[in-house]
Amino acid sequence: MMEQQVEISTPDGRMNTFVCHPERHGPHPTVIFLMDAPGIREELRDMARRLGTVGYYVMLPNLYYRSGVEELGPFVGDAYAATRESYMQHMRSINIPMVMTDIDALLAFADRDTAAAAAAGCVGYCMSGRYAMNAAMRHPDRVRSAASIYGVELINDSPDSPHLAMQRTDARLYFGCAETDAYAPQEMIDKLRAAAGDRGNVEVEIYPGTHHGFAFPQRPAYHKVAAERHWERLFALFAACR
Repeated sequence: MMEQQVEISTPDGRMNTFVCHPERHGPHPTVIFLMDAPGIREELRDMARRLGTVGYYVMLPNLYYRSGVEELGPFVGDAYAATRESYMQHMRSINIPMVMTDIDALLAFADRDTAAAAAAGCVGYCMSGRYAMNAAMRHPDRVRSAASIYGVELINDSPDSPHLAMQRTDARLYFGCAETDAYAPQEMIDKLRAAAGDRGNVEVEIYPGTHHGFAFPQRPAYHKVAAERHWERLFALFAACR
């Protein structure tokens, strides 16, 4: 595996980004791996590496670069309430239009790297599920597949509501949802399924017995069986990028 930490120029500054990909047999399809609210940490780098090892050029950007922060530190448990409040503030400091300019910059950087192929996919967790879907809408000729894993705020009345990707792109779209999730309730999942209808390129799946955060190995909600299933789904989804 090849790894590097790069700074990518955007209209708002320089976005520090972890990039990894196989050493041989490139170029490799690009996968943009979007962080959840607690921010960049080794847990996410390891997940990016897992995608990279099966043949992808993976980019993990720090979406909080505008605030000048990256790794916020431990956040699980009563002792880290201040850290959780901090990342909630950072989460509220970004939005879909801002992150779409970041997506533009990431793809432009990939275009200049001979290790990266033009075809791309995107996956987002928690707060970033909506960004992955919007990336598919913004680049319908480039992003061939997108996944939201226990994504939040996926349906609203705005013209950039993430669920509208179902109507605005032919990319393969996957929504992996926890069975019990206060941030993404059943009502939202039901609306997603109704919006998907019989579209063959869209799947909405509930993971039984899981809670928000089930795919992260370092989270109390980690569910090994469900996490492995989510990897199986991602590998199959991103095969469309080849």
